Amino acid sequence: MLAADLINQEFFTESITPQQLDLLLANGWRHFGTHFFRYNLGVHEFEIRAVIPLRIRLADFCFSKSQRRILRKNADLTTALQPVRITPEKELLFDRHKMRFKFGIPDTIYDFISLQSPCETLEINACLNDRIIAASFLDIGDNSVSSVYAMFEPAESARSLGIFTLLKEIEFALKHGKEFFYLGYCYDGESFYDYKKRFSATEMYDWQGNWKRFEPEP
Repeated sequence: MLAADLINQEFFTESITPQQLDLLLANGWRHFGTHFFRYNLGVHEFEIRAVIPLRIRLADFCFSKSQRRILRKNADLTTALQPVRITPEKELLFDRHKMRFKFGIPDTIYDFISLQSPCETLEINACLNDRIIAASFLDIGDNSVSSVYAMFEPAESARSLGIFTLLKEIEFALKHGKEFFYLGYCYDGESFYDYKKRFSATEMYDWQGNWKRFEPEP
């Protein structure tokens, strides 16, 4: 199902307030570094697809059995929340992680994360025996948290580390009393973003200013 009216907007800024971030997220905006953008149509594997922004209403959220299982499976990992610090170790992790993709392969982690973020951005690191095997980045608004990007060691894919760090981000948002957790974009139909559709209390943006209950495809 394609959107009727094309939306393809962008702007650049070096600073926004937490309240401004909340407003932008609530209107379907995302950002990588200083580049803010929103679009309701995208190309996935040579097909034009409708783009769907997703968020979780945290007051109604609960962890599923499979999500709790992922948390238990990774209980041996040490996780740390800190300001963003891109190290050579993380750059190498990114290079290994990006080889999982067949289309739209990024050049560098700096395609997603800038050293001078326009808003408060934190990172979660997951370590096994002092070696980082997963890292994710999240923006902090006044009443929201937004997941920006995640990467993990492909050799540890059995751990579901992308979901694990996302769950740790949600735990952070719950702990700090946030109202919404923004999952980012997914596509109408099947894609590699389908993991974002598997969280309770998820809402979707209709590109007309409204958030509605998300009903996954059967």
